[in-house]
Amino acid sequence: MTTTQQDRYDHGYDFVVVANRLAVDRVTDEDGTIGWRRSPGGLVTALAPVMAESDGAWVGWHGAADEQLEPFDHADMHLVPVPLSGQEVEDYYEGFSNATLWPLYHDVIARPEFHRHWFEAYRRVNRRFAEAAAGVAAEAATVWVQDYQLQLVPQMLRELRPDVTIGFFNHIPFPPPGLFSQLPWRHSVLRGVLGADLIGFQRESDARNFQRVVRHRLGHYIKSDRIHVPAGSRATDEGSPLVGFDADPSRGTAARRLSAPTAEDGEHRVAEARAFPISIDTQKIVELAERPDIIARSQQIRRELGDPETVFLGVDRLDYTKGIRHRMKGYEELLQDGDLSVGQACLVQVASPSREGVESYRVLREEIEGAVGRINGEFDTLAHTAIRYLHHSYPVEEMVALYLAADVMLVTALRDGMNLVAKEYVAARKSGTGVLVLSEFTGAADQMRQALLINPHDVDELKAAMVTAATMDPAEARRRMRSLRRQVVSNNVQRWARDFLGRLAELKVAAR
Repeated sequence: MTTTQQDRYDHGYDFVVVANRLAVDRVTDEDGTIGWRRSPGGLVTALAPVMAESDGAWVGWHGAADEQLEPFDHADMHLVPVPLSGQEVEDYYEGFSNATLWPLYHDVIARPEFHRHWFEAYRRVNRRFAEAAAGVAAEAATVWVQDYQLQLVPQMLRELRPDVTIGFFNHIPFPPPGLFSQLPWRHSVLRGVLGADLIGFQRESDARNFQRVVRHRLGHYIKSDRIHVPAGSRATDEGSPLVGFDADPSRGTAARRLSAPTAEDGEHRVAEARAFPISIDTQKIVELAERPDIIARSQQIRRELGDPETVFLGVDRLDYTKGIRHRMKGYEELLQDGDLSVGQACLVQVASPSREGVESYRVLREEIEGAVGRINGEFDTLAHTAIRYLHHSYPVEEMVALYLAADVMLVTALRDGMNLVAKEYVAARKSGTGVLVLSEFTGAADQMRQALLINPHDVDELKAAMVTAATMDPAEARRRMRSLRRQVVSNNVQRWARDFLGRLAELKVAAR
């Protein structure tokens, strides 16, 4: 070990999180000074206490292109900004991450695009993240890499720092082999993820999909969630004649191993792939839902809507995976059929802005806003509106007020890793009232079996569930909600982080 390396280890951090974004947002105070505020997301909430207890560092992009920032400290965290150019944001983030991987991993609801220069940017940026993490991790540190934007980082980091223990968590679905195999760089992605010691997914089906792909594409031996990875596997194929593409190990003389490795096969390490369903900061939502000012705000919202009998609520990022168009189609047909009427019912749809630089998202926004205008134009009265459409992001206090105001929560995603909105709604309903209509294609559906589970592609089934929810016997609604709340309260985001990091620590001890 060189003197420089020893100095780095001596002053490194025992716990390092690597994510696309830093754990803080830049804010401008009233006096014009620039500062930082901790991000409100669940991941930051879950890991902030671990950071404080474990001498932690967080590696991520700070959100502004073409800007270099030095590392800084904020609220018990050491923050390491990773710079991105405007072109890299376009190619690595908007391109490969969100126009290639996102649609592919969400069952090709939108068609993914495959461009070599996008993948080259993805590989280059992932290398930068890996180098930043390697530079701040103490000797034998634990490093937790987050999500699909950074799938090459685990193996790149292992090559740079074989002493560290690495976790990876995939927050979105993982596709079945037939879909994943469309990706030209499939082997690079698999080898990148397999650099981790523990690989977490939202659902058991996602973990099984990953294991099947690894077995089929790489031929690795797998038993009881444990994948035997040959020593020397690399994250990318630099030096291959097909620059940017994969050499298929099933071709030529490459052997595809399906039996347990033996001593003759050389050294192996084991990577474990299994489900760790994420959750929310339940206590925070419960405390907000009990605040008198938020309760008063929820009552005001209902008055502003004209005091309808049933308030339906949808809260989503404006994304084609969320099923917003299907939801509006079902609601429109219920109004046309006379099963619901304006004044008796109102749909509130919050659609927070998302990836507005991507063409498919701009088209989606136009379609949704066109549908809202058409439905309101046909069914609005002077006193009531059919759909209250809100293309904004709101603070958590306003969201909890909306949860309290809504009689029926519509979570009708066509495909979703988890969908935490469903859990937030349930956490807020301490009174036991309210009904959750939940897509069976969300991770939340595995845990929240007392919701009204539906296939969101079936508009008739969605319509029937909406009518059932609006007319459900109050005693039945309370029985279901009590069961849902028990699940959400006992499985919060702190438990998720504790379960994942606890298992990672066990693997670390076993590997010694």
